[in-house]
Amino acid sequence: MKILTFGEMMLRLKPVAFERILQTNSFEAAYGGAEANVAVSLAQLGHDSAYLSKFPENALGEAAVSTLRKFGVDISRSLRGGPRLGLYFFEKGNGARGTGVVYDRAGSSIAEAESDEFDWAVLLKDVEVFYFSGITPAISKALETALKSALDYCKANDIKVVCDLNYRGKMWKPEQAQIVMHELMPFVDVCIANDEDFEAMLGIKAFDGDLSHGIEQIDDFREGMKEVTRRYPNCKVVASVLRNINSVEQSDWMAILYQDEQFYDTPIHNVNVMEGVAAGDAFGAGLLHGLVNKFEAQETIEFAIAASVLKLSISGDLNLVTESEIRNAMQKGSNARLSR
Repeated sequence: MKILTFGEMMLRLKPVAFERILQTNSFEAAYGGAEANVAVSLAQLGHDSAYLSKFPENALGEAAVSTLRKFGVDISRSLRGGPRLGLYFFEKGNGARGTGVVYDRAGSSIAEAESDEFDWAVLLKDVEVFYFSGITPAISKALETALKSALDYCKANDIKVVCDLNYRGKMWKPEQAQIVMHELMPFVDVCIANDEDFEAMLGIKAFDGDLSHGIEQIDDFREGMKEVTRRYPNCKVVASVLRNINSVEQSDWMAILYQDEQFYDTPIHNVNVMEGVAAGDAFGAGLLHGLVNKFEAQETIEFAIAASVLKLSISGDLNLVTESEIRNAMQKGSNARLSR
């Protein structure tokens, strides 16, 4: 089954150790981006995974493409050209100081792409699942238009659509996001909504904004998930991650799946966080892996959250883990044993 993800891949620059951007003289370089991260995770899990973006024809663009190729992602549908690769600076927090991100992505190749560059009849040929996040339409009006055309094609050709709402407050405001998502959600079959996504992207109140007690708001999340399916009856599956963030390094994670009008909850994972980035993308890939392989609902959501918390133990954007490692993490505590 061919799965295509669509979005922007960027160069990530992180100060060494726990230094701040203001003080560092050295950055660690890596590549990532929400939909690219999902594509890599799916390839690691054995899927026929393809990624669509636009990369500049220079060394940075080639390095990003090579990263995807290295991990088994098909990039033959991606476009080339344009001025630059987008950047983001990742400042890792510690203790009471939170993690932060600074974007330098304006004018990137994908942001400058025109909607008519995307020939969806070609790009979606043989594709059975199309995956995007709420980041993609926030990049530019042209990408919003291109995405609408993609979803029209998906509907006409029975291609399943998965959307991680993935709100980014540094890219657009809730008022704009809600207008756009109201047009896109009628095409979505599977929706991932975490924390502020419900209200910022859909105008549905499900979370009070306090990540120190997200898990205690589980009933509000459940009502929010039901409301998604009431507003958009085409959306048959909704999944959410719930978190209690105690500090940058210590947090509790669990997840809920709403499918066939039934809720499925996972156990709570007590997590020691190495790097709090891209765990949501790992969750989306784990969820899709379970759905595509027709796991039982309970197994699907437990697999997804285990993939997510494993990502928190890995530096960089990419969740470089195997299915056996994820299944080991599903058995709470067993993943701490020495493998030899």
